[in-house]
Amino acid sequence: MLKLVYSADELMASHPFAQFHEAAGHKLHGGFDNDGAYTPPRSLHRWPAIHAWQAEVERKGLPLIDCSPDLLKMGNYPSTDQQRFLLRNGFAQTLWNSLTIAGIIEGRGKLLADFPAPNFQEIIVEDISEMCLGHLNKGLLVAHGWDEGGNPATDIGAHDEMWFAVRDALFGEGAYPLPEPPERIGRPEQGRLMPQIPQAHEEYLLLLMNLTMIEVRAEATFRFYESVVNATDTFADNPEGVQLAAELIDRIRQDENIHVASLRVMLSEFRGLTIKTNDGGTMAGKDLFDPIWAPMIEWHVTTAFQASREQTRDTLREQILAAPDGEKLFAEFEALEQRQMAAE
Repeated sequence: MLKLVYSADELMASHPFAQFHEAAGHKLHGGFDNDGAYTPPRSLHRWPAIHAWQAEVERKGLPLIDCSPDLLKMGNYPSTDQQRFLLRNGFAQTLWNSLTIAGIIEGRGKLLADFPAPNFQEIIVEDISEMCLGHLNKGLLVAHGWDEGGNPATDIGAHDEMWFAVRDALFGEGAYPLPEPPERIGRPEQGRLMPQIPQAHEEYLLLLMNLTMIEVRAEATFRFYESVVNATDTFADNPEGVQLAAELIDRIRQDENIHVASLRVMLSEFRGLTIKTNDGGTMAGKDLFDPIWAPMIEWHVTTAFQASREQTRDTLREQILAAPDGEKLFAEFEALEQRQMAAE
């Protein structure tokens, strides 16, 4: 029989690591088993719990929402070929900035550890004590937040420091000044979208939905960095740094897989449950969830991508045009995107 109820201590427990995780001068979370394989932090029981809750969703015949990379319509901007072009032509700071911003944004995820969810049992008819939804405040949110931004009680770095370690493995520490990160990457507030339920529950559901799509979009980022780092004409004089950077990116992906899986299960659970409404009635979770989820996907994979592309393009255009032969270089840079679009 599957174990479906876990304590906070269980969901926060890590494996007994044979070796702790350090890279490029950074002390990092997670560790390695006796065979040298990386093991994510706080995954001793968290992974089995998520698998068990997912199995229950499937046993009940409920569909799991699509959180696959297939949702992504676009790749990355700049593209791999464009970023390699920038590196070859003296614009290495563009990649350094990108990796630094990735770390800063990851660090913001620590807020999950300090932002408890409302009690969803209050608005759900069925008992959720044996569900992922019933464990939000029993370690799941804290574990997720600390994965992103670290446990403030320790000096162990999380995903923020892991991205900085990727950067430092490739460029060395402090190669360029710190860039200014975007203010936010989630969908802007749209006003009340679920007036049938209390505002606190709506806001947290929207947070989880936004977070799910941010995690899905991260896969495009992983692929981009891996393709740039592993290209034979980039960082050819730093093979050890390239290898370490690629390994670190894969370790971050392993950690994020836990997040995507847990978010997918909890939102799928909510979609399949009966929701108590403010007027004293009830409604199917899917009737509340689906009208919000489809536009949320579209915003993240199309609207947000286009807005980010335009902002990044303007910044890169300014930097390239300031260089000798800037107009020629920018034309070549643009042509790479046109060539890719024609090939697709």
